[in-house]
Amino acid sequence: MDKEFCERDADIVVVGLGSPIMCDDAVGLRISDEIQSMRLPGVDCCQEAVGGLDILPVIHGYRYAVIVDAIQTMQYDPGTVMLFKESDFEEVIAGASCHDVNLPTAMKIGRQMDPEIMPKEVRFVAIEVQDIRTMSETMTPAVEGAVENGKSAVLHIIEEFRKQDRQGRSP
Repeated sequence: MDKEFCERDADIVVVGLGSPIMCDDAVGLRISDEIQSMRLPGVDCCQEAVGGLDILPVIHGYRYAVIVDAIQTMQYDPGTVMLFKESDFEEVIAGASCHDVNLPTAMKIGRQMDPEIMPKEVRFVAIEVQDIRTMSETMTPAVEGAVENGKSAVLHIIEEFRKQDRQGRSP
């Protein structure tokens, strides 16, 4: 999980967040790793155990970013894949200390501090999880079963980004 894997030779970065030893919290890491194994042109992938403001150096310099992470809302069945845009989180952006900054707030701070190096667009793929407290390198069956759908969601977003670029470059 080294930031060195995120070289800026691509326009798109897929960042899997989580912990490989905390059961379902590994789902973002796993999906990013699967996308990485596809070796898609113009797409860098990395797996990180960071949050808050620490995400900014990981995504700086990319045109687009997809952040894949576990979420536990208790409102959906484990394994439910959800797609979000930055604007979906406007109500959770809060003035918090730098020790307790959520990802949407970090994006806002990054855009205020360094707008020219922040991605043009950041999208989120969140997978509803069941267990993020048990130390285990194995995910629960429902979340394990969601990896393929999560991967498809990321690939869909990558294609949307590429389509935006094609439309933006055409006369």
